[in-house]
Amino acid sequence: MMNLITLALVVIAMLKSTGAEEVIVYAQVGETVTLKTQRQILSTHYVNWYFQIVSGSTLAWTNPYGGKSTLKDQPWNNSLSLNGHSLTISNVQEQYFGTFICKVSGSNGQTYLTTYTLIKLQVSVNPASLLLPGESLSLACSVDTQRKSVIHWLNPQGTKVSEKGALTKTVTSQDSGSWTCVVAGNEHEAKVSVKVFDLSPVTSPQYTSASSSLRIPCSFPSHVTWEEIKKKGINKIQWSFSPTPSSSVLSDGEKLFSLSPKTSLTWQVDHDKGLKIVQDVTKGNLALTRNRGKEEDRGHYTCAMEFVNGPTLKRTVRVEVLQIVSSSGTKLTSGQQVNLSCTTGNPLQTGVQLKWFPPETSSVSFTDGHPAHLTIPEVGTGDGGKWKCELKQNGTVLTSAMLTLTVEPKMTVWMLVIICSSAVIMLLLLIVAFILCRHRKRKTRHIRHRLCQCKKYVQTISWTLHSHTYQH
Repeated sequence: MMNLITLALVVIAMLKSTGAEEVIVYAQVGETVTLKTQRQILSTHYVNWYFQIVSGSTLAWTNPYGGKSTLKDQPWNNSLSLNGHSLTISNVQEQYFGTFICKVSGSNGQTYLTTYTLIKLQVSVNPASLLLPGESLSLACSVDTQRKSVIHWLNPQGTKVSEKGALTKTVTSQDSGSWTCVVAGNEHEAKVSVKVFDLSPVTSPQYTSASSSLRIPCSFPSHVTWEEIKKKGINKIQWSFSPTPSSSVLSDGEKLFSLSPKTSLTWQVDHDKGLKIVQDVTKGNLALTRNRGKEEDRGHYTCAMEFVNGPTLKRTVRVEVLQIVSSSGTKLTSGQQVNLSCTTGNPLQTGVQLKWFPPETSSVSFTDGHPAHLTIPEVGTGDGGKWKCELKQNGTVLTSAMLTLTVEPKMTVWMLVIICSSAVIMLLLLIVAFILCRHRKRKTRHIRHRLCQCKKYVQTISWTLHSHTYQH
């Protein structure tokens, strides 16, 4: 007993005499930590690592000759390794928490000691399973020590949300991700994962036109499995449509598609509007698509997932249909005034830009941007052809629409005179041709008549001669 007391006094005296440093290290069970040497290690130094007391078994050592070794016996079970002169402890167990001592000895007999206090950090999340928006979440973070520790939590966006180790809150989709427990002073961090299921955010409005494809997005994150969703008690998935104009989005709009996962993974079609929907909902993509948009596509589309005894998750997408409208139709006369409008029927969103693409032969130019409403005082034949209007946002083309104008030349007095003169000449030519044709026919008939008379006269003479011969 006296020997142990004496040994303890010696260690304390040694620590004081050598100006030993103390380092606090936090770790969770199962983690890997590295105890880094605090002093510069020279090539002439010996380094020894101990647990709890210097007189105990050497955990690891290095010498100036390149030799090094770590303890493989129980309870360390090959969890110790040297990274240079620093000690790495993998798969930390309950019995590893305590004091580690690093002893650095020089050839001149001078010794430096550094103590590392490995403190257990406990972090828990309840429930650990998938959460839905509106459900309750509890987080707890504590350290197993008598030392005063200041702990706070950071949410997945990196914002401090609590000055305490315990936190309870009602979750939203923003709470999904990695939460961090921070132990102040040491600034040690411990992370836990929280998984809140919600439909993915969508961009609204979505734009389409008669010459562009239509896609109405709805999906859920890929890191959430279909099995997890089923365990939360999913009851129904449904698409509905509320046409525009309307004062608000109708909660009970026209039903398009519905699916009841409890009975089948096949969509039931009510009013498909020519839209297509994916067949395998378990992959997370619930979008509606069509190769070309239509004017009647304008409106609000709502994708909803309903849970038994839980919330109904919804995403609503407004669809805008871009059109080019001509005030005078598409068949015009040169010199006629025409107004062209490129519009969705609603004001454009902030950041959305419009651009016209007239036919290459058009004389229309744009100096002060591209207006939604374009006036051509006197349309020319060069303005005939395909007009294109394009919507862009941040360099990305949202959609485009096209309109083909046909411009006929304007009828002038000289053009009328020329046309009338041409008509008279054609009529005269027809009359002359008719007269010549009749004259030719008459001449042909006269010649035939004379030939017939001659033939008759010859036949008469022949008959007379024959009769005379017979009498003789």
